[in-house]
Amino acid sequence: MAPVAAGVGIYLLGTHHTPNYDNGLFGEHGTAAVDLKARLSTALLGLTLIQLGLALWMYGRVPGARSAPRSVPLGHRVLGFLIFLFSLPIAYHCLVTYGIETTSPRVTIHSFAGCALYGAFVAKVIAVRSRRLPGWLLPAMGALLVLGVALLWYTAALWALNGDSAPGFTSV
Repeated sequence: MAPVAAGVGIYLLGTHHTPNYDNGLFGEHGTAAVDLKARLSTALLGLTLIQLGLALWMYGRVPGARSAPRSVPLGHRVLGFLIFLFSLPIAYHCLVTYGIETTSPRVTIHSFAGCALYGAFVAKVIAVRSRRLPGWLLPAMGALLVLGVALLWYTAALWALNGDSAPGFTSV
């Protein structure tokens, strides 16, 4: 229930919050804040892909690679924590500045994916800590997080960095 509560809680906050379009991100406002957020999100996607690589290495899923040294699980855990922290200013800016919007398919997908991402994060933390849940759940939640970050990047950062355009979405 905690993962659902996290996602629904963010959704409710976003739908009942009055957007503040003057809100800034690290001193940037308007299109400069959007550009900064797009660049930070691109870095976040890169870190997430490194995180995925570490997970695959840790679980012996990298063809031809030797066993992961003992430092890899710790590095994976530390990087995951840093990715989570790094995502917070981006998410905060989205939520406070825009709230949950459904003005176009792209924006709707982005809004719901943002809510689901933090629900998936809570689910992954629970799966990591639990010994009673099925073994497939942890990699499934990790994959969901990677896909969530990629979807959020595609529906916002790529859109902004590509002149308000992304394959599959019209310019609205």
